[in-house]
Amino acid sequence: MDDSNIIPFDQSESKPRFSPNSMKSNLVVQASEIIEDPQILVNVLSKRVAQLNQGRSPLIDTVPSMGAADIALTEIIEGKVVLSESKED
Repeated sequence: MDDSNIIPFDQSESKPRFSPNSMKSNLVVQASEIIEDPQILVNVLSKRVAQLNQGRSPLIDTVPSMGAADIALTEIIEGKVVLSESKED
């Protein structure tokens, strides 16, 4: 293998993978009691986080330390974001 094709990996410049405002596990546990299917919970959470990141207003009172995922999880826990039943004809 030609050494000129190797790109060195410098760890000193790497950024942390998660922001300091990452999800709090206790919120995940509480939200999973409301939406029991993990796949559905992830889908609802990701859609709401995307909405918040696009500028939608939170449905709850927030503090600066809350990330978008914490806000979305709290909204689920407090019943502000709910799943609607699909209507089949």
